[in-house]
Amino acid sequence: MKARFSSVAHIVAFLIGSICSANAENHSKLNFVVIMVDDMGWTDLSGYGSNLHKTPHIDGLAANGMKFTNAYASASICTPTRAAFMTGKSPAKLKMTIWHEASGNPPQNRQLIPPVVKGSLPHEEVTIAEILREAGYRTGHVGKWHLGLASHYPETQGFDYSFGGTFWGAPATFYFPYRGTWGTGKNIHPRYIPGIDPNEPRENEHLTDRLTDEAMGFLENAKNDPFFLYLSYYTVHTPIEGKPELAEKYQGQVRDGMEHKNAHYAAMHETLDDNVARILGKLEDTGVADRTVIVFTSDNGGFINDYKGEKVTSNVPLRSGKGSLYEGGIRVPLIVYWPGVTKPGSQSDHPVITADFYPTLLELAKLKGNENHNKEVEGHSLVDLLKAPKLSLDRRTLYWHYPHYYQTTTPVSAIRHDNWKLLEFFEEGNLELYDLENDLGEENNLVESRKDLADLLHAKLQNWRAETKAPMPRFKPLMLNK
Repeated sequence: MKARFSSVAHIVAFLIGSICSANAENHSKLNFVVIMVDDMGWTDLSGYGSNLHKTPHIDGLAANGMKFTNAYASASICTPTRAAFMTGKSPAKLKMTIWHEASGNPPQNRQLIPPVVKGSLPHEEVTIAEILREAGYRTGHVGKWHLGLASHYPETQGFDYSFGGTFWGAPATFYFPYRGTWGTGKNIHPRYIPGIDPNEPRENEHLTDRLTDEAMGFLENAKNDPFFLYLSYYTVHTPIEGKPELAEKYQGQVRDGMEHKNAHYAAMHETLDDNVARILGKLEDTGVADRTVIVFTSDNGGFINDYKGEKVTSNVPLRSGKGSLYEGGIRVPLIVYWPGVTKPGSQSDHPVITADFYPTLLELAKLKGNENHNKEVEGHSLVDLLKAPKLSLDRRTLYWHYPHYYQTTTPVSAIRHDNWKLLEFFEEGNLELYDLENDLGEENNLVESRKDLADLLHAKLQNWRAETKAPMPRFKPLMLNK
């Protein structure tokens, strides 16, 4: 009997020791919170230059971490950038260069016919969520997904938990129960946020607040395990619906000479900022803030067109906005906080891009990932840069490809090499060359005076498109009279 008791005691001690060892290992791993804002322009944050929008908590995140001044979205619109974040591959290589709804039925009434491309992120692609989940991470997605039909929703791409994601890119309304119609004419259709009970007592609830509630629930449940939260807010995308009391406040603050003048848009930023503060507070309350890496960024440049007769935003001093491959369409805010590593108030001016976060999170998590997938990854890890912002990556060139039409552009590709930027527009085959160091607003086209450089960059751009097998637009066939 005594020997048996001793044996049981040893088993219990072994189990307790194993549990303690597992808990210690979990507490040594970094957690990740990636906050992806929709359509936030480079100057939309007060810390990036807005003199109307008030974002003190997000600015405070930058004050405690690293702010990037030359951060780029992988595309000038949402779906391709999000696919690049998930996989580390460029939209051109993924063949995902436009949002789902427009991927399979390109317009036929323009000079060029855009290519038919993939509308759903293929399951054979390896996502960062899949790699982290396989390594024992709790993985949660909250908010906008926009990477395909229900058969390609977050639950099929590596996420244990998901709330609020659909194949649509925006809600019908930001107010509970988040249901209504979208579109005009024959294209009107109903939209909704899944998982919402319209009979809940949540009158006047704002979607940004609700998404944060759900994200905080995930953080509470995951606090004892390593976790990855992808918090993908629908704000500040249209519909532009700020809380009325905040919009009224900002309307009284608009002054002549301001670039940002949309009070409802400003109100949406304040609500976003308040909710980022709630997330930061939850990390503190659950005792995981000191081992949680936070990434804050946008999926493309600010939307400069009108909504209900009022201009949404301005990206000045950058040219143009969402959809365009000028700087206003692709340069975005980026803040990274790595506790104990990123120097408070540090700044990196080195060009980085959304696809870089796949290899970055892998390295931070000390994971190798999928060997075959890694061979196709185009992003570069930012870990060394986060430790020393004056360092440069072993990369001088970034590429973009948008073979479609948008309100701000015709089909176009672009390359940035060092501080030089070349755009190729496919309708007329014309090139534009800009010196970003001295001409951030891309006003002075140097293609004639620097033809040698333009030809060199054009050749690099063409070679990259060939290597990635980038989908290309085609000219409409000539209609000959019989």
